[in-house]
Amino acid sequence: MPTEDKWKANLEKVAFAKQFPGLLAEWSACQGKTVEAVTPLTGKQGAAVVTFTDGTFIVVPPLAPEAWELGQALVDARTYLEPRHSEAYQEYDRLAQKDKESLRLARLEKIIGAILNNIEQIPELKVRLKALVQDWK
Repeated sequence: MPTEDKWKANLEKVAFAKQFPGLLAEWSACQGKTVEAVTPLTGKQGAAVVTFTDGTFIVVPPLAPEAWELGQALVDARTYLEPRHSEAYQEYDRLAQKDKESLRLARLEKIIGAILNNIEQIPELKVRLKALVQDWK
């Protein structure tokens, strides 16, 4: 079922992001490291990704970032992290693509389900669908 597959694909992507190589979870782990860049986190005022010269990084404020924040951190800091974690980025990209495809299929299933659930109650739906298909040919 595409909706369930989408949910599973997202969980898999999030689980991978939470174990991404170089991710630091506590300030104490940053001690003695040299900051390479501080990149503002897209979509979150006051949050950023701090990347260090050894390829490690932390999302700040580091109060257990939400899944979307961590994913966005991987996107925003890619320039600095990918050279040291290229295999992890390949895997993350694969999982992100799987998540995107699952979302597409889940949407398709919802649309088809809505049509099938309403086709008998709304007779003009069939006529409209045929017209739409003809317009696309």
